[in-house]
Amino acid sequence: MKETLAELERWGSDVIFGRAKGFRASMMRLAMSALSGVYRVVVQTRLKIYRKRWRQQHHLGTLVVSIGNLTVGGTGKTPVVELLAKTLRDRGRRVAILSRGYKSRRLKEPQNWKSNDGTKFPAEKMPKLVSTGRALLLDSKFAGDEPFMLARNLDGVAVVVDKDRVKGGRFAVGQLGADTLVLDDGLQYLHLSHGMDIVLVDRSAPFGTGALLPRGTLREPPRNLCRASYILITKCDGTPNDALIEKLRRHNRVAPIIECTHGPRYLEEVFTGERKPLEFLQDKWTAAISGIAVPEGFERSIEKLGARVEIRRRFSDHHRFSRKEIDKFMERCIERDMELVVTTEKDAVRFPRPKEITVPIYFLRIEVEILKGHEAWEDLITRLCHPSAPGDPVLRYRDAYAL
Repeated sequence: MKETLAELERWGSDVIFGRAKGFRASMMRLAMSALSGVYRVVVQTRLKIYRKRWRQQHHLGTLVVSIGNLTVGGTGKTPVVELLAKTLRDRGRRVAILSRGYKSRRLKEPQNWKSNDGTKFPAEKMPKLVSTGRALLLDSKFAGDEPFMLARNLDGVAVVVDKDRVKGGRFAVGQLGADTLVLDDGLQYLHLSHGMDIVLVDRSAPFGTGALLPRGTLREPPRNLCRASYILITKCDGTPNDALIEKLRRHNRVAPIIECTHGPRYLEEVFTGERKPLEFLQDKWTAAISGIAVPEGFERSIEKLGARVEIRRRFSDHHRFSRKEIDKFMERCIERDMELVVTTEKDAVRFPRPKEITVPIYFLRIEVEILKGHEAWEDLITRLCHPSAPGDPVLRYRDAYAL
């Protein structure tokens, strides 16, 4: 049953991205297009409800900055969340990351937590606490891939998971002493008021496939980019982005634009932690395995580093690998005389240990680097660390949803 659902999910993804061909795929795309019109009405109506304040947002009395995008997956959000949280932490802010914990498993019972007054914290108000900033408390199965990865990489930054980010935020502020909440994938989460919205745009596919869900990968129409306080163009390669910036300016004339690259830094062995320089990939016969939204980008990255990618195994986004799947994949690698296996860091956190590790398994570490817009980035950090003036929207409610 699990394998059947995974196959259907992969096929659905292939339909959306145009990889699936034939009559059945064409009919499915036609049906999805009709549903996209309904989805557009729902999205815009929801925004209007919050804009008109027919439904109230929650204000937690502290700084809330959202990092999100208009599309589903593939913009490199997690490395940006990590960079922002790390920078704010280093500038003296007490940071907590609030995440939904997509595809994480529910705990059998809430974690035990003692309130500041020594009493047991109420179970119904307890979110999943992945990290206090000093101790890692949950694995990727219960935390979710990205929250676990962030918690493992960020000392001194708390990570809290709950679908109700208001509940998670209250815990982070009241129990962990957080004064800065980073809302991971928060652009569409309107129940909690944001002081600032950082919106990521993938340089190679700025508006995804160009169609709204479920036909395409857009969560909102491109004109909703007007809600962005700052725009980060991700995965840049150093070439000019003038044409893209002109497109973005049609939807948002004032938000500072920052250009950054998601560059590989090193390889790390999944089970031993041994690190290798990127040159280690040169001319190596390589097997690539991943469960991410856009595997082609990952595979191109390791090819550019000189790897000879002979085997490509793709799973649906956030797929939790089984031991059987990995053992079968490793057997294939041995049969084809592969010299190493490479996966993504996000996939590495849910990679089961194979029965035999005859071929070494590494993940590619990716980090963000600002290419253009350093002053805008510094301005963003300064505003978050030292909200200056009365009227600065970082700390007060702003009518962000007037479209």
